[in-house]
Amino acid sequence: MPAGATKRNGHVGELRSVIALPGVVLRDAAAVLPNPGLALNEGERSADWLLWQLADSAFPTGGFGHSGGLEAAWQHGEVTRANLPGFLETSLRQCVRCSLPFVAAAHADTERLPELVAHCDAFLSNHVANRASRLQGRAFWTAVTRAFLPDLAEPPERCHLAPVFGVLSSRLGLATLPAARLFLFLHFRGLVSSAVRLGIVGPLEAQSMQHRLGPVAESVATHAATLTLDDLAQTAPLLDLWQGAQDRLYSRLFQS
Repeated sequence: MPAGATKRNGHVGELRSVIALPGVVLRDAAAVLPNPGLALNEGERSADWLLWQLADSAFPTGGFGHSGGLEAAWQHGEVTRANLPGFLETSLRQCVRCSLPFVAAAHADTERLPELVAHCDAFLSNHVANRASRLQGRAFWTAVTRAFLPDLAEPPERCHLAPVFGVLSSRLGLATLPAARLFLFLHFRGLVSSAVRLGIVGPLEAQSMQHRLGPVAESVATHAATLTLDDLAQTAPLLDLWQGAQDRLYSRLFQS
């Protein structure tokens, strides 16, 4: 049988590779991708792809190991299926006042990261919330730098999530409002996922709940663009108390 031929059903035929088809000239991967100048509108679509990747649950940010105090509140009987939407909205509003000013300040001036990390460390007096912020901040730094920014310097010693998120989103070229929306979405998604894993609601009901609270999330995220570090505040002390009780739970699924 001649080289390059194969026998099928008793007949000798030409061997055709699924890779090297007749009439197709192989090129490297960069050559077969669409021309960025033709496919993208001033980088906007490219930024969309980056946002989707960062928001994807497959991106290892470490957020799914934390419930934001929901587990402790649930075990103490303070959260039920009926009042879960109220808890979610309260947590969203607190996130805006406790975290997004740090995100915005770090996004505006990445050189302030050491100062902002120290400020965030002092502001988060709750030891559970402080620990969760540092763990998630280091996980986010590791994931982003290894995937997109390998030449970035080592993270600060106390790698708090909000200022780190602001710096890295700025380095990735995200605008302030999309970065704020993404930060709030990741917080929101983590809470909803925690509610499902704790058995408070089912996955479909949780998605419906998240959808209904979408306008609230958009409203507070847009408002956050006007906030500065002078607007930092603890708006829901009970959430802080419940999260602080996480370490004293008899059994738990989450770190915070």
